[in-house]
Amino acid sequence: MPARRDSSNPRTPGSARALRITASTVPGTAAVLRLEGKIDQEERLRLENALDSALTVGSPRLVVDLSGLEFCDSTGLNALLRTRLDAQAAHIELLIVAPRPQTRRLLDVTGTTEIFAIRPSLRAALDGSAG
Repeated sequence: MPARRDSSNPRTPGSARALRITASTVPGTAAVLRLEGKIDQEERLRLENALDSALTVGSPRLVVDLSGLEFCDSTGLNALLRTRLDAQAAHIELLIVAPRPQTRRLLDVTGTTEIFAIRPSLRAALDGSAG
């Protein structure tokens, strides 16, 4: 069973769910970050810290699961782009999993779908298949 760590913020009344970050590892395979809720400027530091920590786990692959992400703005995109560069420098494969329509549109409009390795499911990312 993968080890898990949860870093959540309480829900703010009247807004989309606050960012919830769950970190886990699949020994010898991947560090996995599951992002749920929303990413915006208020969550920037928590997101960047979680991504940085995931790169230091020592896994050959970092999987960022966006299947539970309801909203992502340029803050989240910039964090993923920076993490992509950091992962490349550390010889770690970065995989993005199952972005929802709003996030997928952000990736499409910015042309970043071409530079990120995107997988349709967590299973596909962990198996190493293109899906």
